[in-house]
Amino acid sequence: MPEPGAVPKGTQPEGARNEQEASRQVREMFTRIAPRYDLLNHLLSAQMDRLWRARTARELKPILNRPEALVLDLCCGTGDLALSLARHAKARILGADFSHSMLTRAQEKAGSANGATPLPLFEADALRLPVAEESLDLVTTAFGFRNLANYEEGLREVFRVLKRGGSLAILEFAEPAPGFLGDAYRFYTRKVLPTIGGWISGDKEAYAYLPKSVKRFFLPDELSALMVSVGYRPVRYRLMTLGSVALHIATKP
Repeated sequence: MPEPGAVPKGTQPEGARNEQEASRQVREMFTRIAPRYDLLNHLLSAQMDRLWRARTARELKPILNRPEALVLDLCCGTGDLALSLARHAKARILGADFSHSMLTRAQEKAGSANGATPLPLFEADALRLPVAEESLDLVTTAFGFRNLANYEEGLREVFRVLKRGGSLAILEFAEPAPGFLGDAYRFYTRKVLPTIGGWISGDKEAYAYLPKSVKRFFLPDELSALMVSVGYRPVRYRLMTLGSVALHIATKP
């Protein structure tokens, strides 16, 4: 979490001096680790990442069951959440990411899915979406919001493209409460995860970035407060897996 009294404005990779450099470094990092990204996600989370996405899809089922609804999975990466949403949805699902390498893998996965899952994809910066105002019924993002160069601008951009009554769902890592289990989680993410991730991916720096970015990120109540300040109401969240993951769901009134 941020230091007491400090509010994280956006992600801050080591050495980044401004938002433009932060965005560039994050894009380059995900481009480097794209070939082993899915393998490491499933391995390092002990397959829990599949469960988190499935729970998210269930929470959003009322919107996904609407044939006329248009849904954008933002920072979609290799498409895991978008494909999970599309698998049982009547709504139209789109995916967007600023890493071309990630989108290439998402397209490959969509094409190889049983019956081939239609998944229109486009390359875009989450802070400057090529999407019309009030055109989307739902925007989702799984473990990507934390990597934005400016969190408030990201929330405002999503607010812009959502229809009135539309929803935003953010699935993101969180810092568990102090205690034995929380401390064990922190030891794993800060000591074990970077070692295994760096060894398999060949990019230790990228997997050292992950726990640092989670530590700097909002606590669930803090993210909720920022969403409310931008204009979302109501805002709710649920914690999963010992409080290490939070799903925020908010509405544009």
